Amino acid sequence: MNMDQALQTFIAEANELLQDMESCLLRLEHNPLDADTIGAIFRAAHTIKGSAGLFGLEPIVSFTHVVEDVLDRLRAGEINKNPELIALLLECGDHIQYLIDVVAVQDKAPEASAVDRETRLRARLQLYRNAASAALTATDNPINKLDPAPTGTFDFWHISVRFGADVLRNGMDPLAFLRYLNNLGSIVRITTLFETMPEMAALDAETCYLGFEINLQSDASKAAIAETFDFVRDDCTLHILAPHSKTEEYIELINNLPEETALLGELLVASGAITQQELEHGLNLQRTDPAPSLMPIGEILVGQRSVEPALVQAALDKQQQVQESKQKESRFVRVHAEKLDELINLVGELVIAVAGTSLLANASQDDALQESASSVSALVEAIRDGALHLRMVPIGDTFNRFQRVVRDVSNELNKTIELQISGGDTELDKSVVEKIGDPLMHLLRNAMDHGIEAPAARVAAGKPATGLLKLNAYHESGSIVIEIADDGGGLNKDRIVQKARERGLITDDAQLSEQDIFNLIFEPGFSTAAAVTNLSGRGVGMDVVKRNITALRGSVDLHSIASKGTTVRIRLPLTLAIIDGFLVGVGHASYVVPLDMVQECIELSDADQRSAKLSQYLNLRGEVLPLVFLRDHFAASGDAGRRQNVVVVKTATQKAGLVVDTLQGEFQTVIKPLGKLFSGLQSISGSTILGSGEVALILDVPALIQQLSGQQSPLQSQPHAQRDVTALPPVRH
Repeated sequence: MNMDQALQTFIAEANELLQDMESCLLRLEHNPLDADTIGAIFRAAHTIKGSAGLFGLEPIVSFTHVVEDVLDRLRAGEINKNPELIALLLECGDHIQYLIDVVAVQDKAPEASAVDRETRLRARLQLYRNAASAALTATDNPINKLDPAPTGTFDFWHISVRFGADVLRNGMDPLAFLRYLNNLGSIVRITTLFETMPEMAALDAETCYLGFEINLQSDASKAAIAETFDFVRDDCTLHILAPHSKTEEYIELINNLPEETALLGELLVASGAITQQELEHGLNLQRTDPAPSLMPIGEILVGQRSVEPALVQAALDKQQQVQESKQKESRFVRVHAEKLDELINLVGELVIAVAGTSLLANASQDDALQESASSVSALVEAIRDGALHLRMVPIGDTFNRFQRVVRDVSNELNKTIELQISGGDTELDKSVVEKIGDPLMHLLRNAMDHGIEAPAARVAAGKPATGLLKLNAYHESGSIVIEIADDGGGLNKDRIVQKARERGLITDDAQLSEQDIFNLIFEPGFSTAAAVTNLSGRGVGMDVVKRNITALRGSVDLHSIASKGTTVRIRLPLTLAIIDGFLVGVGHASYVVPLDMVQECIELSDADQRSAKLSQYLNLRGEVLPLVFLRDHFAASGDAGRRQNVVVVKTATQKAGLVVDTLQGEFQTVIKPLGKLFSGLQSISGSTILGSGEVALILDVPALIQQLSGQQSPLQSQPHAQRDVTALPPVRH
């Protein structure tokens, strides 16, 4: 991998880490005692700083180092968690994101305004660093220390040493080692062991019979304490047990070790829980174990009193974490989005080519060729499904980003608002996810500003002071439905009608249905806000929301109940590339109906044709089915067929029948855009190329049913806004 590729990998990983960091900070705000969350935030900052240093991105390294230091002090308990600190760290995360975008992505220096912002952030971070240092200084003041007492419950190193018999003969003085320990700390308690000393008559003056049990108060590491006995390492039995506080520190160090494949003993040595000599001694015991199966090294180390069981378990957990992480990494491969788009385009062309091949095979009357073409078509369909699935991503990542938005906006509005997310694992095309973020952002901000009342007003209305905002996603009829619901005051229909009349959108005597009134808020420049604020009141937004959703071949509708709340429902296609379609013919033209919306197909008898033409309805097994005659709707040319058929379609809770001349069967449909010239057409969502080279139009079934049910906005029924397709002839590709 070259440096450019490595840098792109760093940028992608840093963005993911910053998202995780923001999610953890928001979670910490509600659960300040979650040590795992604090550790995850620290590791995210630490990883970003370390990786940025590899590429010489000094502005990122310098600022993130200060953030990391504050997080380290927070993790150590030197700083108290409070809302102000969480808000500061969120701002720091935003600034790190800015530095990555400017320094790493654009290879530019930060702007002057960003430098000023960083200076202010550093000053606020320094206040927490100073407070932590002052707290430590007060703790270290000798006046505040208690004199250690042997009978107390203080946290000490415990050293158990048994000197060998030849220590004195080798010129070593056991007491010299004990005196040296005082250089590392303070010996709080010492017990001399002389149970191996013989009777006076058998006593050898040159033989050492002593052992010591020592409690040492020291900040030194285990390795430093063990080095004290280096000269008698081979001539003594030494066990060093860490204080209980050190045990927790070692566990944290083990958890923070790099995620590299390591053996259990190596993890314990790397954290400082045991020394290299203790590990080698344990390995020697393991190799000389006469049992058929080797005793685990963890049990040996615990048995020889080199380490506590909790540390061995922490190392085992770390091994498991590393193993799972490696397995996860091996299951995923980072692929550039442009390469996926190119693959989808090629698969689309392959689908079109196979459709042409199947037509030729059917015309040849060659059974073997037809069977071969059918097999190839089935394989191409499987390739198509696999390629499309590569671009499917869960919408939960997009939803989770709004936690921060809700937090910031509710604080700005002095409201208490809770965001509930469900259906985050619902998948849809990556290109749709990227384009739906801004419309969802505006709808959420609109719900918080206009929908949810102030706490006092909610309490007066008998509601909880905390407003509730819900984000939900689910699959329905081959589409994804996203719901944004609030428990606020609902839409004020009288106010909407009044504003619409003031702006000349409707006449004074216009009779509007409830849905017509709600749809008025999607008109350009429409706003019922009494004053312009940072969030709303300018009349810019809802029309853009609808336009952006319509551009994705989607639809948006509103449902509101006074004093209960409002629900905005967005319906989007799962993919913008390839769909399963049902091909129908009307005169010389061909049309594609999305297959997942087709319920059934029925033939119209002569009597049914005459009655249906007059009533525009059909009695379908006792159910009234409204009809759309596509020949009349599109002013199609060509003679009508001998018989007519009805394709029964359903979207959401509405059903309708599309009257067509011929049914041509299922068809893999590669969606092609119509271009700017036809971008305003209703009832048509795109086009596709048939195997014969002709262009077929893809029907926008929800728009057709909406027109049929008369749920258009009043403006859409005016002549200048009429945009239905008329007299579209077949086109040769």
